[in-house]
Amino acid sequence: MTTTNSAFDDSVSFDHRHIDLDTRDDVYVIGDVHGCLDSLEALLDTLDVGANDLAVFVGDLVRKGPESKAVLDRVRRSSQLVSVRGNNEQKLLEGEASLPDLDVVDYQYLESLPAAISWDGGLVVHGGIDPSRSLSAHSNEDVLTLRSPDGDGYDGPFWFESYEGPPRVFFGHTVLADPIEREWAVGLDTGCVYGGKLTAYDVRRGEAISVVGTSHVERSSEKIVTTDSE
Repeated sequence: MTTTNSAFDDSVSFDHRHIDLDTRDDVYVIGDVHGCLDSLEALLDTLDVGANDLAVFVGDLVRKGPESKAVLDRVRRSSQLVSVRGNNEQKLLEGEASLPDLDVVDYQYLESLPAAISWDGGLVVHGGIDPSRSLSAHSNEDVLTLRSPDGDGYDGPFWFESYEGPPRVFFGHTVLADPIEREWAVGLDTGCVYGGKLTAYDVRRGEAISVVGTSHVERSSEKIVTTDSE
């Protein structure tokens, strides 16, 4: 992954990587995979990610689904695939959760994942940002877990409902019935592991592409957000 220095680097305190998209052809952002390898392979086949393309994951590659290690291997071994850290990766690193199949190399990879990846005009995080605060006032935990300025639950209001940018923020973490595409926020966790979809967003063309997920975990409909895109 090409990294560059940016004024953005000096203005935030969360762990962050800035990348240059000028050298890339197609660029995609992909929602929460949660160990669903079959859905991931189906989506990558649909996208037909080429040697000069880039796919950026919003985190939560692991847990809940059956093949977390295989998903990590798939992403880690490709120079066209990169990811930010999600709250489920963080839980593994902090010992709040465990996956017996993971080895030292897997944990080293998880540790290497940044809390955010940005390019000029775009920011990928797992959780979100608080519209009432500057980016510089956000911590790693904020961008990993935030759903609402008043908490991380599903009671709302959600941060993306009032966020007005810039930058345009691509995020996961909040399970959506359908992807959200707003001027300043693009939500991509469409509940793959719950029998929803695995969704990618084509940054160049401005469109979402989804494949059907597999239901590995039951989820209350009260924790699936239905909202209109703008």
